[in-house]
Amino acid sequence: MSKDHSEEPASKKRRVEHEQDINNVEMQHANGNGSTPHNTNHDIDESLYSRQLYVLGHDAMRKMAACHILVCGMGGLGVEVAKDIILGGVKSVTVQDDKNATYQDLSSQFFLRESDIGKNRAEASLPRLVELNEYVSTNCTTEPVSPSLVKDYNVVVLTDSTRDEQLAIGDFCHANKIKLICANTHGVFGSIFCDFGQDFLVSDVNGEQVLSAMISSITKEKEGIVTCLDDKRHGFESGDHVVFHEVKGMTELNGSQPRKITVKGPYTFSIGDTSGLSEYTMGGIVAQVKTPTTVSFKSMRDALSSPEITPTDFAKFEAPYQHHLFYMALSEFLKRNTRYPKPYNSSDNSSFLTLSKEVNESLKLVDEVNEGMCKQFANSSAGQLVGVQAVIGGATAQEVMKACSGKFMPIKQWVYFDCLEVVPENLTEADCEVTNTRYDGQILCLGKQMNDKISDQKWFVVGAGAIGCELLKNFAVMGVGRREGMLTVTDMDTIERSNLNRQFLFRSWDVTKLKSDTACKAVKDMNPDINVTSHQNRVGPETEKIYTDEFFANVNGVANALDNIDARTYMDRRCVYYRLPLLESGTLGTKGNVQVVLPNITESYSSSQDPPEKTIPMCTLKNFPNAIEHTIQWARDQFEGLFTKSAENCYKYLTDSKFLEKQKTVGSMMGLLNGLKKDLIDERPNNMDDCIRWARFLFEENFHNTIAQLLFNFPPSQTTSSGAPFWSGTKRCPTPASFDPDEESHINFIIAAANLRAYNFSIPPCRDRTYFVDAVKKIDVPIFKPKIGVKIAITEAEAEAENNNECISSSESVAALQKELANSEGIHNLQIQVADFEKDDDTNFHIDYITACSNIRAACYKMAPADKHKTKLIAGKIIPAIATTTAVVAGLVSIEMYKIIAGLTNIELYKNAFLNLALPFFAFSEPIAAPKNKYYDTEWTLWDRFDIYGDITLHELIEKFRIEHKLEISMLSQGVCMLYAFFMPAVKVKERCAMKITELVEQVTKKKISSHKNALVLEMCCNDEDGEDIDTPYINYILPK
Repeated sequence: MSKDHSEEPASKKRRVEHEQDINNVEMQHANGNGSTPHNTNHDIDESLYSRQLYVLGHDAMRKMAACHILVCGMGGLGVEVAKDIILGGVKSVTVQDDKNATYQDLSSQFFLRESDIGKNRAEASLPRLVELNEYVSTNCTTEPVSPSLVKDYNVVVLTDSTRDEQLAIGDFCHANKIKLICANTHGVFGSIFCDFGQDFLVSDVNGEQVLSAMISSITKEKEGIVTCLDDKRHGFESGDHVVFHEVKGMTELNGSQPRKITVKGPYTFSIGDTSGLSEYTMGGIVAQVKTPTTVSFKSMRDALSSPEITPTDFAKFEAPYQHHLFYMALSEFLKRNTRYPKPYNSSDNSSFLTLSKEVNESLKLVDEVNEGMCKQFANSSAGQLVGVQAVIGGATAQEVMKACSGKFMPIKQWVYFDCLEVVPENLTEADCEVTNTRYDGQILCLGKQMNDKISDQKWFVVGAGAIGCELLKNFAVMGVGRREGMLTVTDMDTIERSNLNRQFLFRSWDVTKLKSDTACKAVKDMNPDINVTSHQNRVGPETEKIYTDEFFANVNGVANALDNIDARTYMDRRCVYYRLPLLESGTLGTKGNVQVVLPNITESYSSSQDPPEKTIPMCTLKNFPNAIEHTIQWARDQFEGLFTKSAENCYKYLTDSKFLEKQKTVGSMMGLLNGLKKDLIDERPNNMDDCIRWARFLFEENFHNTIAQLLFNFPPSQTTSSGAPFWSGTKRCPTPASFDPDEESHINFIIAAANLRAYNFSIPPCRDRTYFVDAVKKIDVPIFKPKIGVKIAITEAEAEAENNNECISSSESVAALQKELANSEGIHNLQIQVADFEKDDDTNFHIDYITACSNIRAACYKMAPADKHKTKLIAGKIIPAIATTTAVVAGLVSIEMYKIIAGLTNIELYKNAFLNLALPFFAFSEPIAAPKNKYYDTEWTLWDRFDIYGDITLHELIEKFRIEHKLEISMLSQGVCMLYAFFMPAVKVKERCAMKITELVEQVTKKKISSHKNALVLEMCCNDEDGEDIDTPYINYILPK
């Protein structure tokens, strides 16, 4: 007998909205070298695109799946754009290039190899691009950029074109309603230009969830005021449009045209004239409505002289206009010289400055040319940095998706970006000479010495998921970890199909393989120079024997690519302890953030925390749901109780002879035994018919009997002690459900519940819907009669008390139940399987059960249902994700890594980042300095500690602090164990004071100090000379060798 846990998850089956024509193969769209299967009916493979669907939605994805995209230029920027678009799921992508690969391309073009030098960049990149998404027809062309080339595409992206090409193609696209995006990177500088035509419709400007609120009152006057219930703020903004439903009295509002609102307060807003409407009596829900907006774009030719620029860094507010000028000057320089300015060449610097002034004299773009910035632009323009190209490429790909779908607000019309802070000071022309190596593009920007520093770095990358894949790609191309360096990667997870949409180092044939191994193999293929080691360990106290003091002593920094708070805070504590820099980042749909943690300089990741996640009150879940989230959570809890916890108890009872002995009280023992008797004896199924019967009775209990009892206790006409209707405000009056085998959700519930029950008892599954309908019709269900005296919780306190009540029982009744179970015939031969919740397997009935269960309960409470897709998001607590945001965030992390490697200590040169590509919004700020504390005249921060060498006694330690620091230790602990406290009995204090610290720790913790530990962390509470409590650093007690 064994619990059903395989070592590696099975490959997930594809889920599509429509099964037909899934094998259709689209003919190649444009002349090129390759083509991949594509579904012509715009079906959406939810097993692949699930996380992106939660960002974009089905409508936007369908529109994207009808679009043909042309990406011109297959340098590092072009390949980043193409990669993210292909992962996103458009209909076709054609990559164009008429240039051959050089060594310099390898500095950022991650799909080229040294064997591709001299080959056409588009043709060489195509095989790897094709692998990214089986649904996207991916082709290439070597035809030069021209109107005849671009005419058949919905969106054209130019990444490596001259200004004259941009203007010619821009004029053609603007006249022919083809969306155009021009993106460029030159060393540490980058830019994006968008032209989506004169009347571009944006269906959703921000991508935020639609807000709703429950209504308390509506006034009848010229400016009607709506007041919402004060359980939460409405969250609306002035100018929003809202609609109403379920309003009683002022029923004219229900289903009427959206009304524009003006916010008056956190719980109130006005909706215009309501004086001609009926009197409001009670109830109602107000919901926000997304209103489409039209955006007008100029052609590039018209936009050049009067640029509309979206700011990215408010600390460099004037810089974008200087950049705009420099790009125009660069175009002139290229025309005259057919090359880029040589880095730190005085003649080229002078020529470029003169050109910039000439352009500005003509167009009056800025009051005065910033000569220093102008020279920096000239010096950087020939180089390529993969981090900058990831930022610009990811953002450009998001603009392509906007152009295809109308989802989110496009860039109006220019964006400029720079990271000048990474450029070392005092570089010379000789420092930046190319050497015909794959790092030439980086050397042109940062110099040979910095390139060598990068080579010898040793970094620990924690996580090989979406951000981890992008970071590893960037680090590999940068050359981090070659020569004496090393990249160490850990991730305990295996690859699932849903990962393939954004974790681009993985392919369909990698599903079920380990992420860390596969990612390391992929980046080693990108750059064979790097040294990379993969681990499959979770980071936490349990792996400190692996990630020891010696391990961290050989690491230059840590890059987190994690998806949970516990692991992030743990690694943050490790970095603070070992005084290592930490690069922290995260994404949520189109939102992203980057935080830089610098030893002795900044606060740590844990210094600030997000507010705790809101929980749903228990009484709301059990009796008074008023939102679909409540019914989904209730159904998720039901799943956990019925198919996970109950089955787990049965499994443990049958396999662990000491399981019952571990129960702490007679009451908890009785509750457990009753559950075991119910599952293993009273309701034990022998076949699928038994499971169907069990499911039918569960339906009756869930959706009829419980609600009938609730209405018996609190009839629809019930009033409170103040005379107000009981069923008002957040309490929605329910109606018991009557089972109907012809109702889809009802039979879906029976099928899912019966199959899950069958799974628990190792009974073969059944998917024959007709069989279920026929079987359930034969089941007689007793008529329910509500009981007098049943207490129902109506407050949170009552619900908590009810939940914590243990069974009243005696030792005799417990013994009797144990005997009955032990003597029951046949139960010890049962094969029990535990249904551990898995949201991404559409064949296991988990989400099917929760969806049906939630929707039937929602119908009882007169709420709109949620489809399976939305239910999965809420029940599975899925974090929406998209490849574009991940690319941008990883690019920004890579840029900050350059600064750390360079050894910059000026906090003003570092950038924490916050972005939302949907708006679009970019904000950079310098990291927050580590807060300073003080004892006496000594200042300290979270990075400080007392280092104590040698094994001394507790008494010696106390005296050392009293004499050397004038601090009286009142309490001392190690981990959760108290070593010393002033209030301990005198005998115990005397005994412990004579003991060595190591001896004391082993005695109190009852275990030996691990051999891999070089030091102990001791926390202390201290008083100063006046007896006042005082905050101090911790003690790092360094163990003798």
